[in-house]
Amino acid sequence: MTETDPQQLAERCAEAMFARDRASQKLGMKIESIAPGRAVLSMMVTDDMIQGHGSCHGGYLFTLADSAFAFSCNTYDKATVASGCSIDYMSGAKAGDVLTATAEEQSRGGRTGVYDITLTNQDGRTVALFRGKSYQVRGPVIHSEEHS
Repeated sequence: MTETDPQQLAERCAEAMFARDRASQKLGMKIESIAPGRAVLSMMVTDDMIQGHGSCHGGYLFTLADSAFAFSCNTYDKATVASGCSIDYMSGAKAGDVLTATAEEQSRGGRTGVYDITLTNQDGRTVALFRGKSYQVRGPVIHSEEHS
């Protein structure tokens, strides 16, 4: 593998990040696909995620979208964090629903980027729309011990 292959680099970055991402792991998130500037993650809504009105708590929806955002903007082996995020909830999700967050890079230049994430359920219904703004900090995504 050459580190110059953008797809392979994106996949290695995702593997390295996911191995350290206990929050996403604990919530049962799965990486469905990764590409430069793009990530697709899924998560099943469990009974423990249901709020007082009988649907998935918005914080879990935000967390899934935020994780997809993180994986999409860290595909270049340049450590990148959120500088701001917003979410619009379109419809509820119920226990047993499988949600998919599709994150797509809209722009990236210098140290900043903009990413749009669409959350859908297993029927393709849009559950939420999320926009994340990223900021590149110092350092790589893949730590030196992971390069070997």
